[in-house]
Amino acid sequence: MNSDRLSRITVSGFLIFIAVSSGCDCGNNPAWEPTSYTIDIPAFFPPMDIPADNAMTEEGIKLGRLLFWEKSLSLDHSISCGSCHAPTSNFSDPNQFSSGVNGTLGSRNASVIVNLGWSSSFFWDGRAMTLEDQIRDPVEHPLEMNVAWEVVVDRLMNDDFSDLDYPQMFFDAFGTEIITEDLTVKAIAQFIRTMISANSKFDKWRRGETDLSDLEYLGYQLFLKEGGDPEVNPGGEFGADCFHCHGEAGLQFSDYLFHNNGLDPSFENDPGRVNVTGFVLDSGLFKTPTLRNVALSAPYMHDGRFNSLEEVVEHYNSGGVSSSTIDTFMKYTTGGLELAPQQKEALIAFLNALTDTTFIQNPDFSNPH
Repeated sequence: MNSDRLSRITVSGFLIFIAVSSGCDCGNNPAWEPTSYTIDIPAFFPPMDIPADNAMTEEGIKLGRLLFWEKSLSLDHSISCGSCHAPTSNFSDPNQFSSGVNGTLGSRNASVIVNLGWSSSFFWDGRAMTLEDQIRDPVEHPLEMNVAWEVVVDRLMNDDFSDLDYPQMFFDAFGTEIITEDLTVKAIAQFIRTMISANSKFDKWRRGETDLSDLEYLGYQLFLKEGGDPEVNPGGEFGADCFHCHGEAGLQFSDYLFHNNGLDPSFENDPGRVNVTGFVLDSGLFKTPTLRNVALSAPYMHDGRFNSLEEVVEHYNSGGVSSSTIDTFMKYTTGGLELAPQQKEALIAFLNALTDTTFIQNPDFSNPH
């Protein structure tokens, strides 16, 4: 370790003492001049709710990107956040279950990282209410990165594991060289809030820049229509019945709510949201994922049980499996939707039109190390 770095660490240790003793806000350092960053909200998207205590800055986003891909955030320096959220897989894991340190496997498929700045809760069961809190969990989770935050902070402050000067970058982002868990998750959250997908063929069509094919447009119309035969089910429109949970309001293709979508008759393997709320009617409920880039996001469902969009569409076409908490929108567990082969083909064509290759290829999201 060079003498300049050692000197800075010694000074930082002194600053910790001063901060604790006086209660000062080191972010008020007059030498700190961060560069404000304004998110460009895409057409038809609602405003993004950014926490007042984590304003976006160019320096914070740069630091967050480095930390998102930083393997020292895991016990054995083997994985980073990006290890389970690969760009080519819509920033999710192409494996059914992600492999943590020492090869340990989780029990749920890694959620996609797309437009999370608009999400109202996080994880499949919604156990985190803020993006910052979501980022805390995998670091200490025994099946994931499995390292104490205190160790991570010490590494970033003192380890000479790379040529990166993290204390200086934390100063640039937050006005203090004192690295903390809170500032680390704030930086990563700033970076993730920039990960916006809004340039699929469907988006371009909505903006009047291109046309959907006849098959894609048919799939879109099926997506928006109620399922069922109107002579048998009042209000039925022979549609695919997707819009209830994956509506295009705000162009997020998710209501960010929790539903039992008819996967299982009982919930012994994974009770879902009830483990968070303790409310028995939340048994078997999981968060609605976005459909943006869904063609790249296989495998599907919270447990990655389906390997293709064809399997997903057939699950809903069959009506799913009835259970004690099945969602009221799953109205066709008897008989199914009865979509014709061409209708299923059209629906999948529409889902493919939600693919945004500029998002997954954006160099600003790639591994900078």
